[in-house]
Amino acid sequence: MRGFTLVEMLVALLVFSLLSAAGVAVLGFAADNRAVVRERMDEIAALQSARALIKTDLEQVADRRTRADGGGPTRSLMGGESPAGPVLAFTRRGWDNPDAAPRAALQYVEYRLVEDRLERQARLALDGAALGEPQVMLRGVRRLGVAFYARGAWTPAWAPSPDRPLPQAVRLEMDLEAFGEVTQLVLLPDGGT
Repeated sequence: MRGFTLVEMLVALLVFSLLSAAGVAVLGFAADNRAVVRERMDEIAALQSARALIKTDLEQVADRRTRADGGGPTRSLMGGESPAGPVLAFTRRGWDNPDAAPRAALQYVEYRLVEDRLERQARLALDGAALGEPQVMLRGVRRLGVAFYARGAWTPAWAPSPDRPLPQAVRLEMDLEAFGEVTQLVLLPDGGT
């Protein structure tokens, strides 16, 4: 019987080690890609969730003035007026109340850009209540602009009037680190024609 020579064994070990190294490299690459894909999917899910909530909130806008926690009146919809203030602030209908708590079905909501985060805050009561804890909707927001469509033109700020308390549409323009420019257009229910 004849066995393998030392050279044949070394060649076989070399081939086996090359195949093993290639297999480990492929598995490592797949694991890295999986982490990148998971991170990207999380970013997409956060964007979709934020856009859905913004759309739902704006589609439920109500022409209802409220009072801030200091007692001062607020308008039914305001936004785009001051960099220090909220980007959007309004009263919305349709606040679910599954526990039948003693509260209104209306809710005051604000959207703010704080550093690089889009935050949503709401009051537990319409008039005189303080804002609740902020809910971070998106991270990595470099810029957030708002425009309002009424009387055939877009304007960067909204000042309601007695004959037209709400615009016809609201446009949000966001510059996101993960996606670049993202625009969302929402038609309002009571904006008129």
